[in-house]
Amino acid sequence: MKNTSSIAKRKLAQSPALPAQLAHLEQLNLHAAGIDVGSAEHWVCVPAGRAEVNVRAFGCFTPDLQAMAAWLQGCGVTTVAMESTGVYWIPVFQILESSGLEVKLVNAHHLKTVPGRKSDVLDCQWLQKLHTYGLLAGSFRPEEQVCVLRSYVRQRERLIQSAAVHIQRMQHALIQMNLHLHKVISDITGLTGMSIIRAIVAGEHDPQTLAALKHSRIRSSHDEIAKALSGNYRAELVFVLQQELTLYDLHQQQIAACDEQIEQCLLKFDAKTEQAPPEAKNKRRKTTQNAPAFDLRGQLYRISGIDFTQIPGRDALSVQTILSEVGLESNRFASVKHFCSWLGLCPGTRITGGKSLSSQTRVVVNRAANAFRLAAQAVSHSRSALGAFYRRLRSRLGAPKAITATAHKIARLFYKLWSEGGTYADPGENYYEQQYRERLVKHLKKTAQSLGFEVVPHSSTESVS
Repeated sequence: MKNTSSIAKRKLAQSPALPAQLAHLEQLNLHAAGIDVGSAEHWVCVPAGRAEVNVRAFGCFTPDLQAMAAWLQGCGVTTVAMESTGVYWIPVFQILESSGLEVKLVNAHHLKTVPGRKSDVLDCQWLQKLHTYGLLAGSFRPEEQVCVLRSYVRQRERLIQSAAVHIQRMQHALIQMNLHLHKVISDITGLTGMSIIRAIVAGEHDPQTLAALKHSRIRSSHDEIAKALSGNYRAELVFVLQQELTLYDLHQQQIAACDEQIEQCLLKFDAKTEQAPPEAKNKRRKTTQNAPAFDLRGQLYRISGIDFTQIPGRDALSVQTILSEVGLESNRFASVKHFCSWLGLCPGTRITGGKSLSSQTRVVVNRAANAFRLAAQAVSHSRSALGAFYRRLRSRLGAPKAITATAHKIARLFYKLWSEGGTYADPGENYYEQQYRERLVKHLKKTAQSLGFEVVPHSSTESVS
């Protein structure tokens, strides 16, 4: 085993000193430590005087991490700051947190060290110094029980994405055989599409027999489907189709197994209400193809006490994604503005010299924000207040900005229900149009008054000469 103390002394002697600009600031965290996380080793810095060498290197194995936690506790450290480097920080975070230490996970993009001086030793020292003066803000991380649910939900999303790849490959094999099944049915993974594909893999290549498998609700006629299925059934392409179908079925089995784990995880949450969720407003809403077999909407209502699906554009799966990312406690965010800023949906503020340079939103990687953007796209054609709001902005600003603005509004509605409870009542399609008209009339009256004129309402029944 290598002597980490001697290595730390040598690297510490070779490293330049940290800047002294922070000496005049008040120290808020006197028992703070900084950790530079790496793939092979982690460098740790504790306050000077707590150990013979206040900078040490630890390995990445579990016994090394446990020794790190013991050394930090022996040095009297109570709070630790560490960078969010890849996924290497996760075991360090979990072991230190289970040891009773307060751990702050810091975004690496927010840390600026001395230009031109980059090393593991300097990084951990810089983290420790900034954390001592309270200059680091920890990243949001939900409670442990929600983190477990989040892992299941993210795995489910990855399985669905992988299954979509095999759907594309099945369609590619069909097109190579000149079988244009996708042109006569809307979804090749539906009841009719899968029945036909399974029959082709089983050896049935007669177009008339395959067309007879269509469901009664398919709009295309029997002859149209038979014509689309008249192609060149090459043996090697049928083999490719069979393998992709097998892999697709395997992913469906794994998704079902993941749904069982999600259901068991949700049952472990404390119930906030034992009542059944309110009756869905849109009874004719089409069931999502990837919807789980259990009552997901009822489980989410039980653990949150709120029916978030009342908001237009929200279904049970999207609500599950959002709650698995943000948790059940709204007090983790100080206000709705903090929540929307964390999502990256609120306008940016870049002002210099009294001039606004840009109000573009921040670029963030956030699954909850993506769910809100999808909801904004879902309401684009709805006859709701949010749908009218989206269409008015789209005509003026274009679709991308309209989606962001509508997602921002949906996020604010979500936070209001999340923090205050209650129910959501849609004010109607004309709500925002009426608000816009009132603002426009108010502006016209103010402008006319400044010019010495008066705005007089004109009745539509009066004739205009």
